[in-house]
Amino acid sequence: MNEQIKHARDIAIRILNPSKTELEHGLAIHKESVVVESYSLGVMAPLDGKRLAQKIEDGATDIELQDLSEDMRMTGWADRPELRQEYREIWEASGVTCSFQNAGEEGNDPLRLLKRLARHTYVTDKLSDTMMRAVHPDEIVIAKQNGKVCRYLTGNGIPLAGNQTNTQEELRFIRVFYQLGVRMMHLTYNRRNPIGDGCGEPADAGLSEFGRETVKEMNRVGVLIDIAHSGRQTGLDAAAASERPIVISHSCAASLSNHIRCKDDETIRAVIATGGTIGITNVPYFLGGKGDIRTMLDHIDYVAKTFGTDHVTIGTDSSYSSQLTAAEAAKVPKTRSIRERWEALWPEGSRAHSTEWRQEHQIQSLMWTNWPMITVGLVQRGYSDTDIRKIIGKNILRVSRDVLS
Repeated sequence: MNEQIKHARDIAIRILNPSKTELEHGLAIHKESVVVESYSLGVMAPLDGKRLAQKIEDGATDIELQDLSEDMRMTGWADRPELRQEYREIWEASGVTCSFQNAGEEGNDPLRLLKRLARHTYVTDKLSDTMMRAVHPDEIVIAKQNGKVCRYLTGNGIPLAGNQTNTQEELRFIRVFYQLGVRMMHLTYNRRNPIGDGCGEPADAGLSEFGRETVKEMNRVGVLIDIAHSGRQTGLDAAAASERPIVISHSCAASLSNHIRCKDDETIRAVIATGGTIGITNVPYFLGGKGDIRTMLDHIDYVAKTFGTDHVTIGTDSSYSSQLTAAEAAKVPKTRSIRERWEALWPEGSRAHSTEWRQEHQIQSLMWTNWPMITVGLVQRGYSDTDIRKIIGKNILRVSRDVLS
């Protein structure tokens, strides 16, 4: 366990203050269980600072630099053998068997969505001795049995043809991306698209008629519908329209925090009525309160006690950055400020510009490698081993099987 991981673990233990018995029992359950994260940004490699600096000197455009930076962060573990020991340490410390991996940019253009999908497919292919790409929930269980970790690929948008010839033509890429291994897709990101309204829209228009056709096609193909970023009415409409379970892969309870990314009880109840689940994130400014691991557990507690332990999962919506990240970034000369990307268009006050949400106890206690400490926290709060295993993996496996059946 490297020093960065150890430091974060020590802070989480200090905040939770478990007894020796609680700590040992929680860690044991976590190690033995199939642990599945309902949404993750992934484990980020450091930039190759020297190479990026050269690209800047060569006059690369802003788009080129953004694209290369993302490529380095996502594929560096596969391309740079010297990083692989840290990569193994990160996964081992997390105890996660499989992450539902963000493998598609925030949008609807198939060509944009392909890039991130290609990068994560490349990594699983290159590191096949320790990692696999799962396309069915049963393969996640097999990965655990074989001592491997895996990714279950998701997209942050529905791939649309964009020519608006007819509905069938517009939606044909859903099956194409399913064939490429994508098993879950966001109906919307934070803003409006042809399907429905995102949670960041001032209006709350709900699912469009085209959106209803999209839900039907996702049901037909077997792609899990995710409304994590959708507006309230869009989420309610999607739940009513879907004939298969839908999920909120990474969010929080609006009863505990009023951030736009949190879901109210009516929306959670509608999703659960489909047989679905809500995943609790570990983003401090979504969580509200103290914004640390205890607050995250409060949200899990609220959903479990209000709606039952069969309907809560954990989708951190976070990543782990290499301990070399700062050193490599320091090699890159500062460039002029550039316009924010489309997905950064959030309503005023809804992003974490304030240092209030960047405190050490928040960042460190919620570090992705502290996944086992969430399990320890559930032990502390009196959950049975059976319910803990549901929350940390079995619930999202069940829903995924139901959608593919």
